[in-house]
Amino acid sequence: MPLDFLKHRGAADGQTPVGSPAPVAAPSRHGSITLPEEVVAQEFQLKLYYAGKSSEGVRMQTGPNALTELPSMLHGLAKTEIEVVDPLPIEFSQATPAIARPSEAMQWLNAHHVHSPVTRHALVVLETIDAIDLAFDTFVCTLLDGEVDTSGYPEYAAIVGGVAAHWDEATGDMIVRSVVGWGGKGVRGDTDRLAAKLLAGILTNVLANQYALGLTAVDRPVPAAGRGGLVCAHCGFASAHERAFYCPKCGMRLLRG
Repeated sequence: MPLDFLKHRGAADGQTPVGSPAPVAAPSRHGSITLPEEVVAQEFQLKLYYAGKSSEGVRMQTGPNALTELPSMLHGLAKTEIEVVDPLPIEFSQATPAIARPSEAMQWLNAHHVHSPVTRHALVVLETIDAIDLAFDTFVCTLLDGEVDTSGYPEYAAIVGGVAAHWDEATGDMIVRSVVGWGGKGVRGDTDRLAAKLLAGILTNVLANQYALGLTAVDRPVPAAGRGGLVCAHCGFASAHERAFYCPKCGMRLLRG
């Protein structure tokens, strides 16, 4: 004879039905919580690696075509379009590619949003490691080796760069350096070797230019602490630092009152 009626009667009487698991008592709110002997933590880490190389300077004969010769020094080495980045006017004197400094980062974005992803990547790398300074450098840039992602930005092992030129404040001659950089979320073992080879190739092109006068050890200018530059009467460019004798953009001597 079936005994199912016993299960229903037990449930009705508030008893546990036959074959059902016993209820588990809820923990007391007033009971103490035992801390674990060791805290289990999830770890997060991001390593960014930026590197670059710069050659000695090459003194160039000044003239009306001096600046226009710079892109031709990358012919045969460029894998993308060659872009020219002019020195920044004084209103962008605080521009830096550092997101932790919002006002300076916004200046940097406003100054460089017109450039290609390759050039912006190159500026981030080379300005971060202080290989170029757009207070006085004219920078000519392209992709030299490696691949870009679907958004057009170079991969971490891609090598970018070109030539950086400034005007020697003692003589007024143009000084041209070859500059390369790479980096991001990773490191590739042979990138340094490839970068050295490309740097030498660019320097060879610079020395082969018709305006080249030879290697020089002239140091780059050091911007003054208080930036209050002059306005060039020739091209209207506002110098980024007050002790400049020559306009960073066109090379004409700045007139002082």
